[in-house]
Amino acid sequence: MQNRKLVVVFFILTLSIFGLTSCEQIIKKNNFEHAGGTLNFAVDHWNENASIFDARSSSEYQVLQQIFEGLVALDPVKLVIKPRLAVKWNISPDGKIYRFHLRKGIVFHQHPEIKEDIILSAEDIVFSIEQACKKTENGAHLAYQSIFKDLLKGAKEFHNGEAESISGLSFRKNRIEIELLKRDVNFLKKLAQPIAAIYSKKAHQLLGDNHLGTGPFKLYARKKRAENDCVILAKNEKYYEKDNNKNKLPYLDTIIVRIENDKSKQLEMFKNEEIDCINQLPPAEIGSFIGEENLDKFNQNPPIYQLNKQEITGTSFYYLNLRKKIFEDVRIRKALNYAIDREAIVSKILNYQAHSIGDGGIIPPAAFSGYDSEKAKSHGYTFQPEKAKRLFAQAGYPNGKDFPIIHIKFNVGTLHSDVAKEIANQLKETLNIEVILDGVSFEEKIHDQIYANGDLFRSSWFAEYNSPESFLMTAYGRTVPKDSSLPSMTNHSRYQNEAFDALFEMAKSTPEIVERYKSFVEAESILMEDAPYIILWYEETIKIVYSKVRNLSLNEMNSYSFKNVYLKEWSKKEWETKEKR
Repeated sequence: MQNRKLVVVFFILTLSIFGLTSCEQIIKKNNFEHAGGTLNFAVDHWNENASIFDARSSSEYQVLQQIFEGLVALDPVKLVIKPRLAVKWNISPDGKIYRFHLRKGIVFHQHPEIKEDIILSAEDIVFSIEQACKKTENGAHLAYQSIFKDLLKGAKEFHNGEAESISGLSFRKNRIEIELLKRDVNFLKKLAQPIAAIYSKKAHQLLGDNHLGTGPFKLYARKKRAENDCVILAKNEKYYEKDNNKNKLPYLDTIIVRIENDKSKQLEMFKNEEIDCINQLPPAEIGSFIGEENLDKFNQNPPIYQLNKQEITGTSFYYLNLRKKIFEDVRIRKALNYAIDREAIVSKILNYQAHSIGDGGIIPPAAFSGYDSEKAKSHGYTFQPEKAKRLFAQAGYPNGKDFPIIHIKFNVGTLHSDVAKEIANQLKETLNIEVILDGVSFEEKIHDQIYANGDLFRSSWFAEYNSPESFLMTAYGRTVPKDSSLPSMTNHSRYQNEAFDALFEMAKSTPEIVERYKSFVEAESILMEDAPYIILWYEETIKIVYSKVRNLSLNEMNSYSFKNVYLKEWSKKEWETKEKR
């Protein structure tokens, strides 16, 4: 499938009706007492050229989760799988066959050029999965690489052009069957990701439009101006869900998604009430903003601001491009790890806005109940400059002599720039090596990392589903293409270790969670011993929300659902009653 711009043209008729000259409210039809209004929030970036099957950042996920739905979804509070487009399902005893029963009467978002309602059918499910599995100009979609490639029966043959359809997909009326090649205990969790979303076959075939989903909000427009870059999401009037009192969801009329990668500018927007919540405070301004400057706004009754400090299942790290000959020696990789003072980065650059330093594995400690993070931590790295120098000398580069200049590639933004500068300074001071900083746009960094165009890359990984597999998949060697000129969609370091891969595969198919976690821990220990990553810190976020934003669920996976959100100022009596509960 060719990537198409995920953008809606401002149609003349729509403009004449709404008179839309800026990012503003569109619809005024309320059924719930407090329904209506516009929620404003900000994301760091938005790639309008990307297919939904290639979404890879939390910013993209936060928007796409409002527009698209899959067969199943992740509950935003309990983080468990729940029905979505499929109302129920059953799984064969061997774990290979999933039979889904679709909801009836689900309507896709309306399109100005299609007058009649487009009703969801089983054909749309098959079509969307086939589109995810098709070859692209870049090789393959992320959804194919990370979900379907070695799991869905017939997906590889379809992708390679050896079959006209995917043999593991079949449907009859409102039922669809998916057959896997092997058991995968996390398959339902993978189907809950935005990259496994469903869109309209009819709209795609008639208009080449692949943005018509079934979610509570529809993509209305993208507006680009120097100081007002935003995506507008409008209420899906034909959304099927209702609240417990039979009121139609969603409550909001519109969501305005401001696009701004500068956290300081996001904070200014929040102060000026241009956005209703901020996902992360700029580290340098944490103390002043939540201190005396705004203390009354947090403490008054009722408050204006609400603060939520939360660990999230995310890890910030750098990874080494193992296609570079200089990084083939594990002593070099370990030396770089031992040369980094993570405490200094967390204190000086992040102002302690992190859950903890990255002295363990890639999986955040205590992210998954019952997972033995301590074992992986025993293979982790702390700041040991003398050991780093000794390993460097053993590898043939005493005091950095004759070691080539390396480039750090990162997406521009205050935090990432400052971290890169600090790491460059530390590597110079400890190992006497020269580092060049290469700040690029997020889109350019993604392109370069999947094509291995660079040496050392800034990265972060957030759990896409609540399993250690979601992190360890970044090192699964069998996803690395044999042709080095092709993109590697998930394993960007191009790390390969047969022992790791065997343990990873064993864990994915092991039904019993204790044994499954044992295999994952062993795999992670191998990964850390091989040191293709420099783990820096485990994520924590400080979110500030205007208290008038009701029902906004915040969770450790940093995912959002806005369909139950409404806006209403608190009275003093109402707030006191809430606090007593």
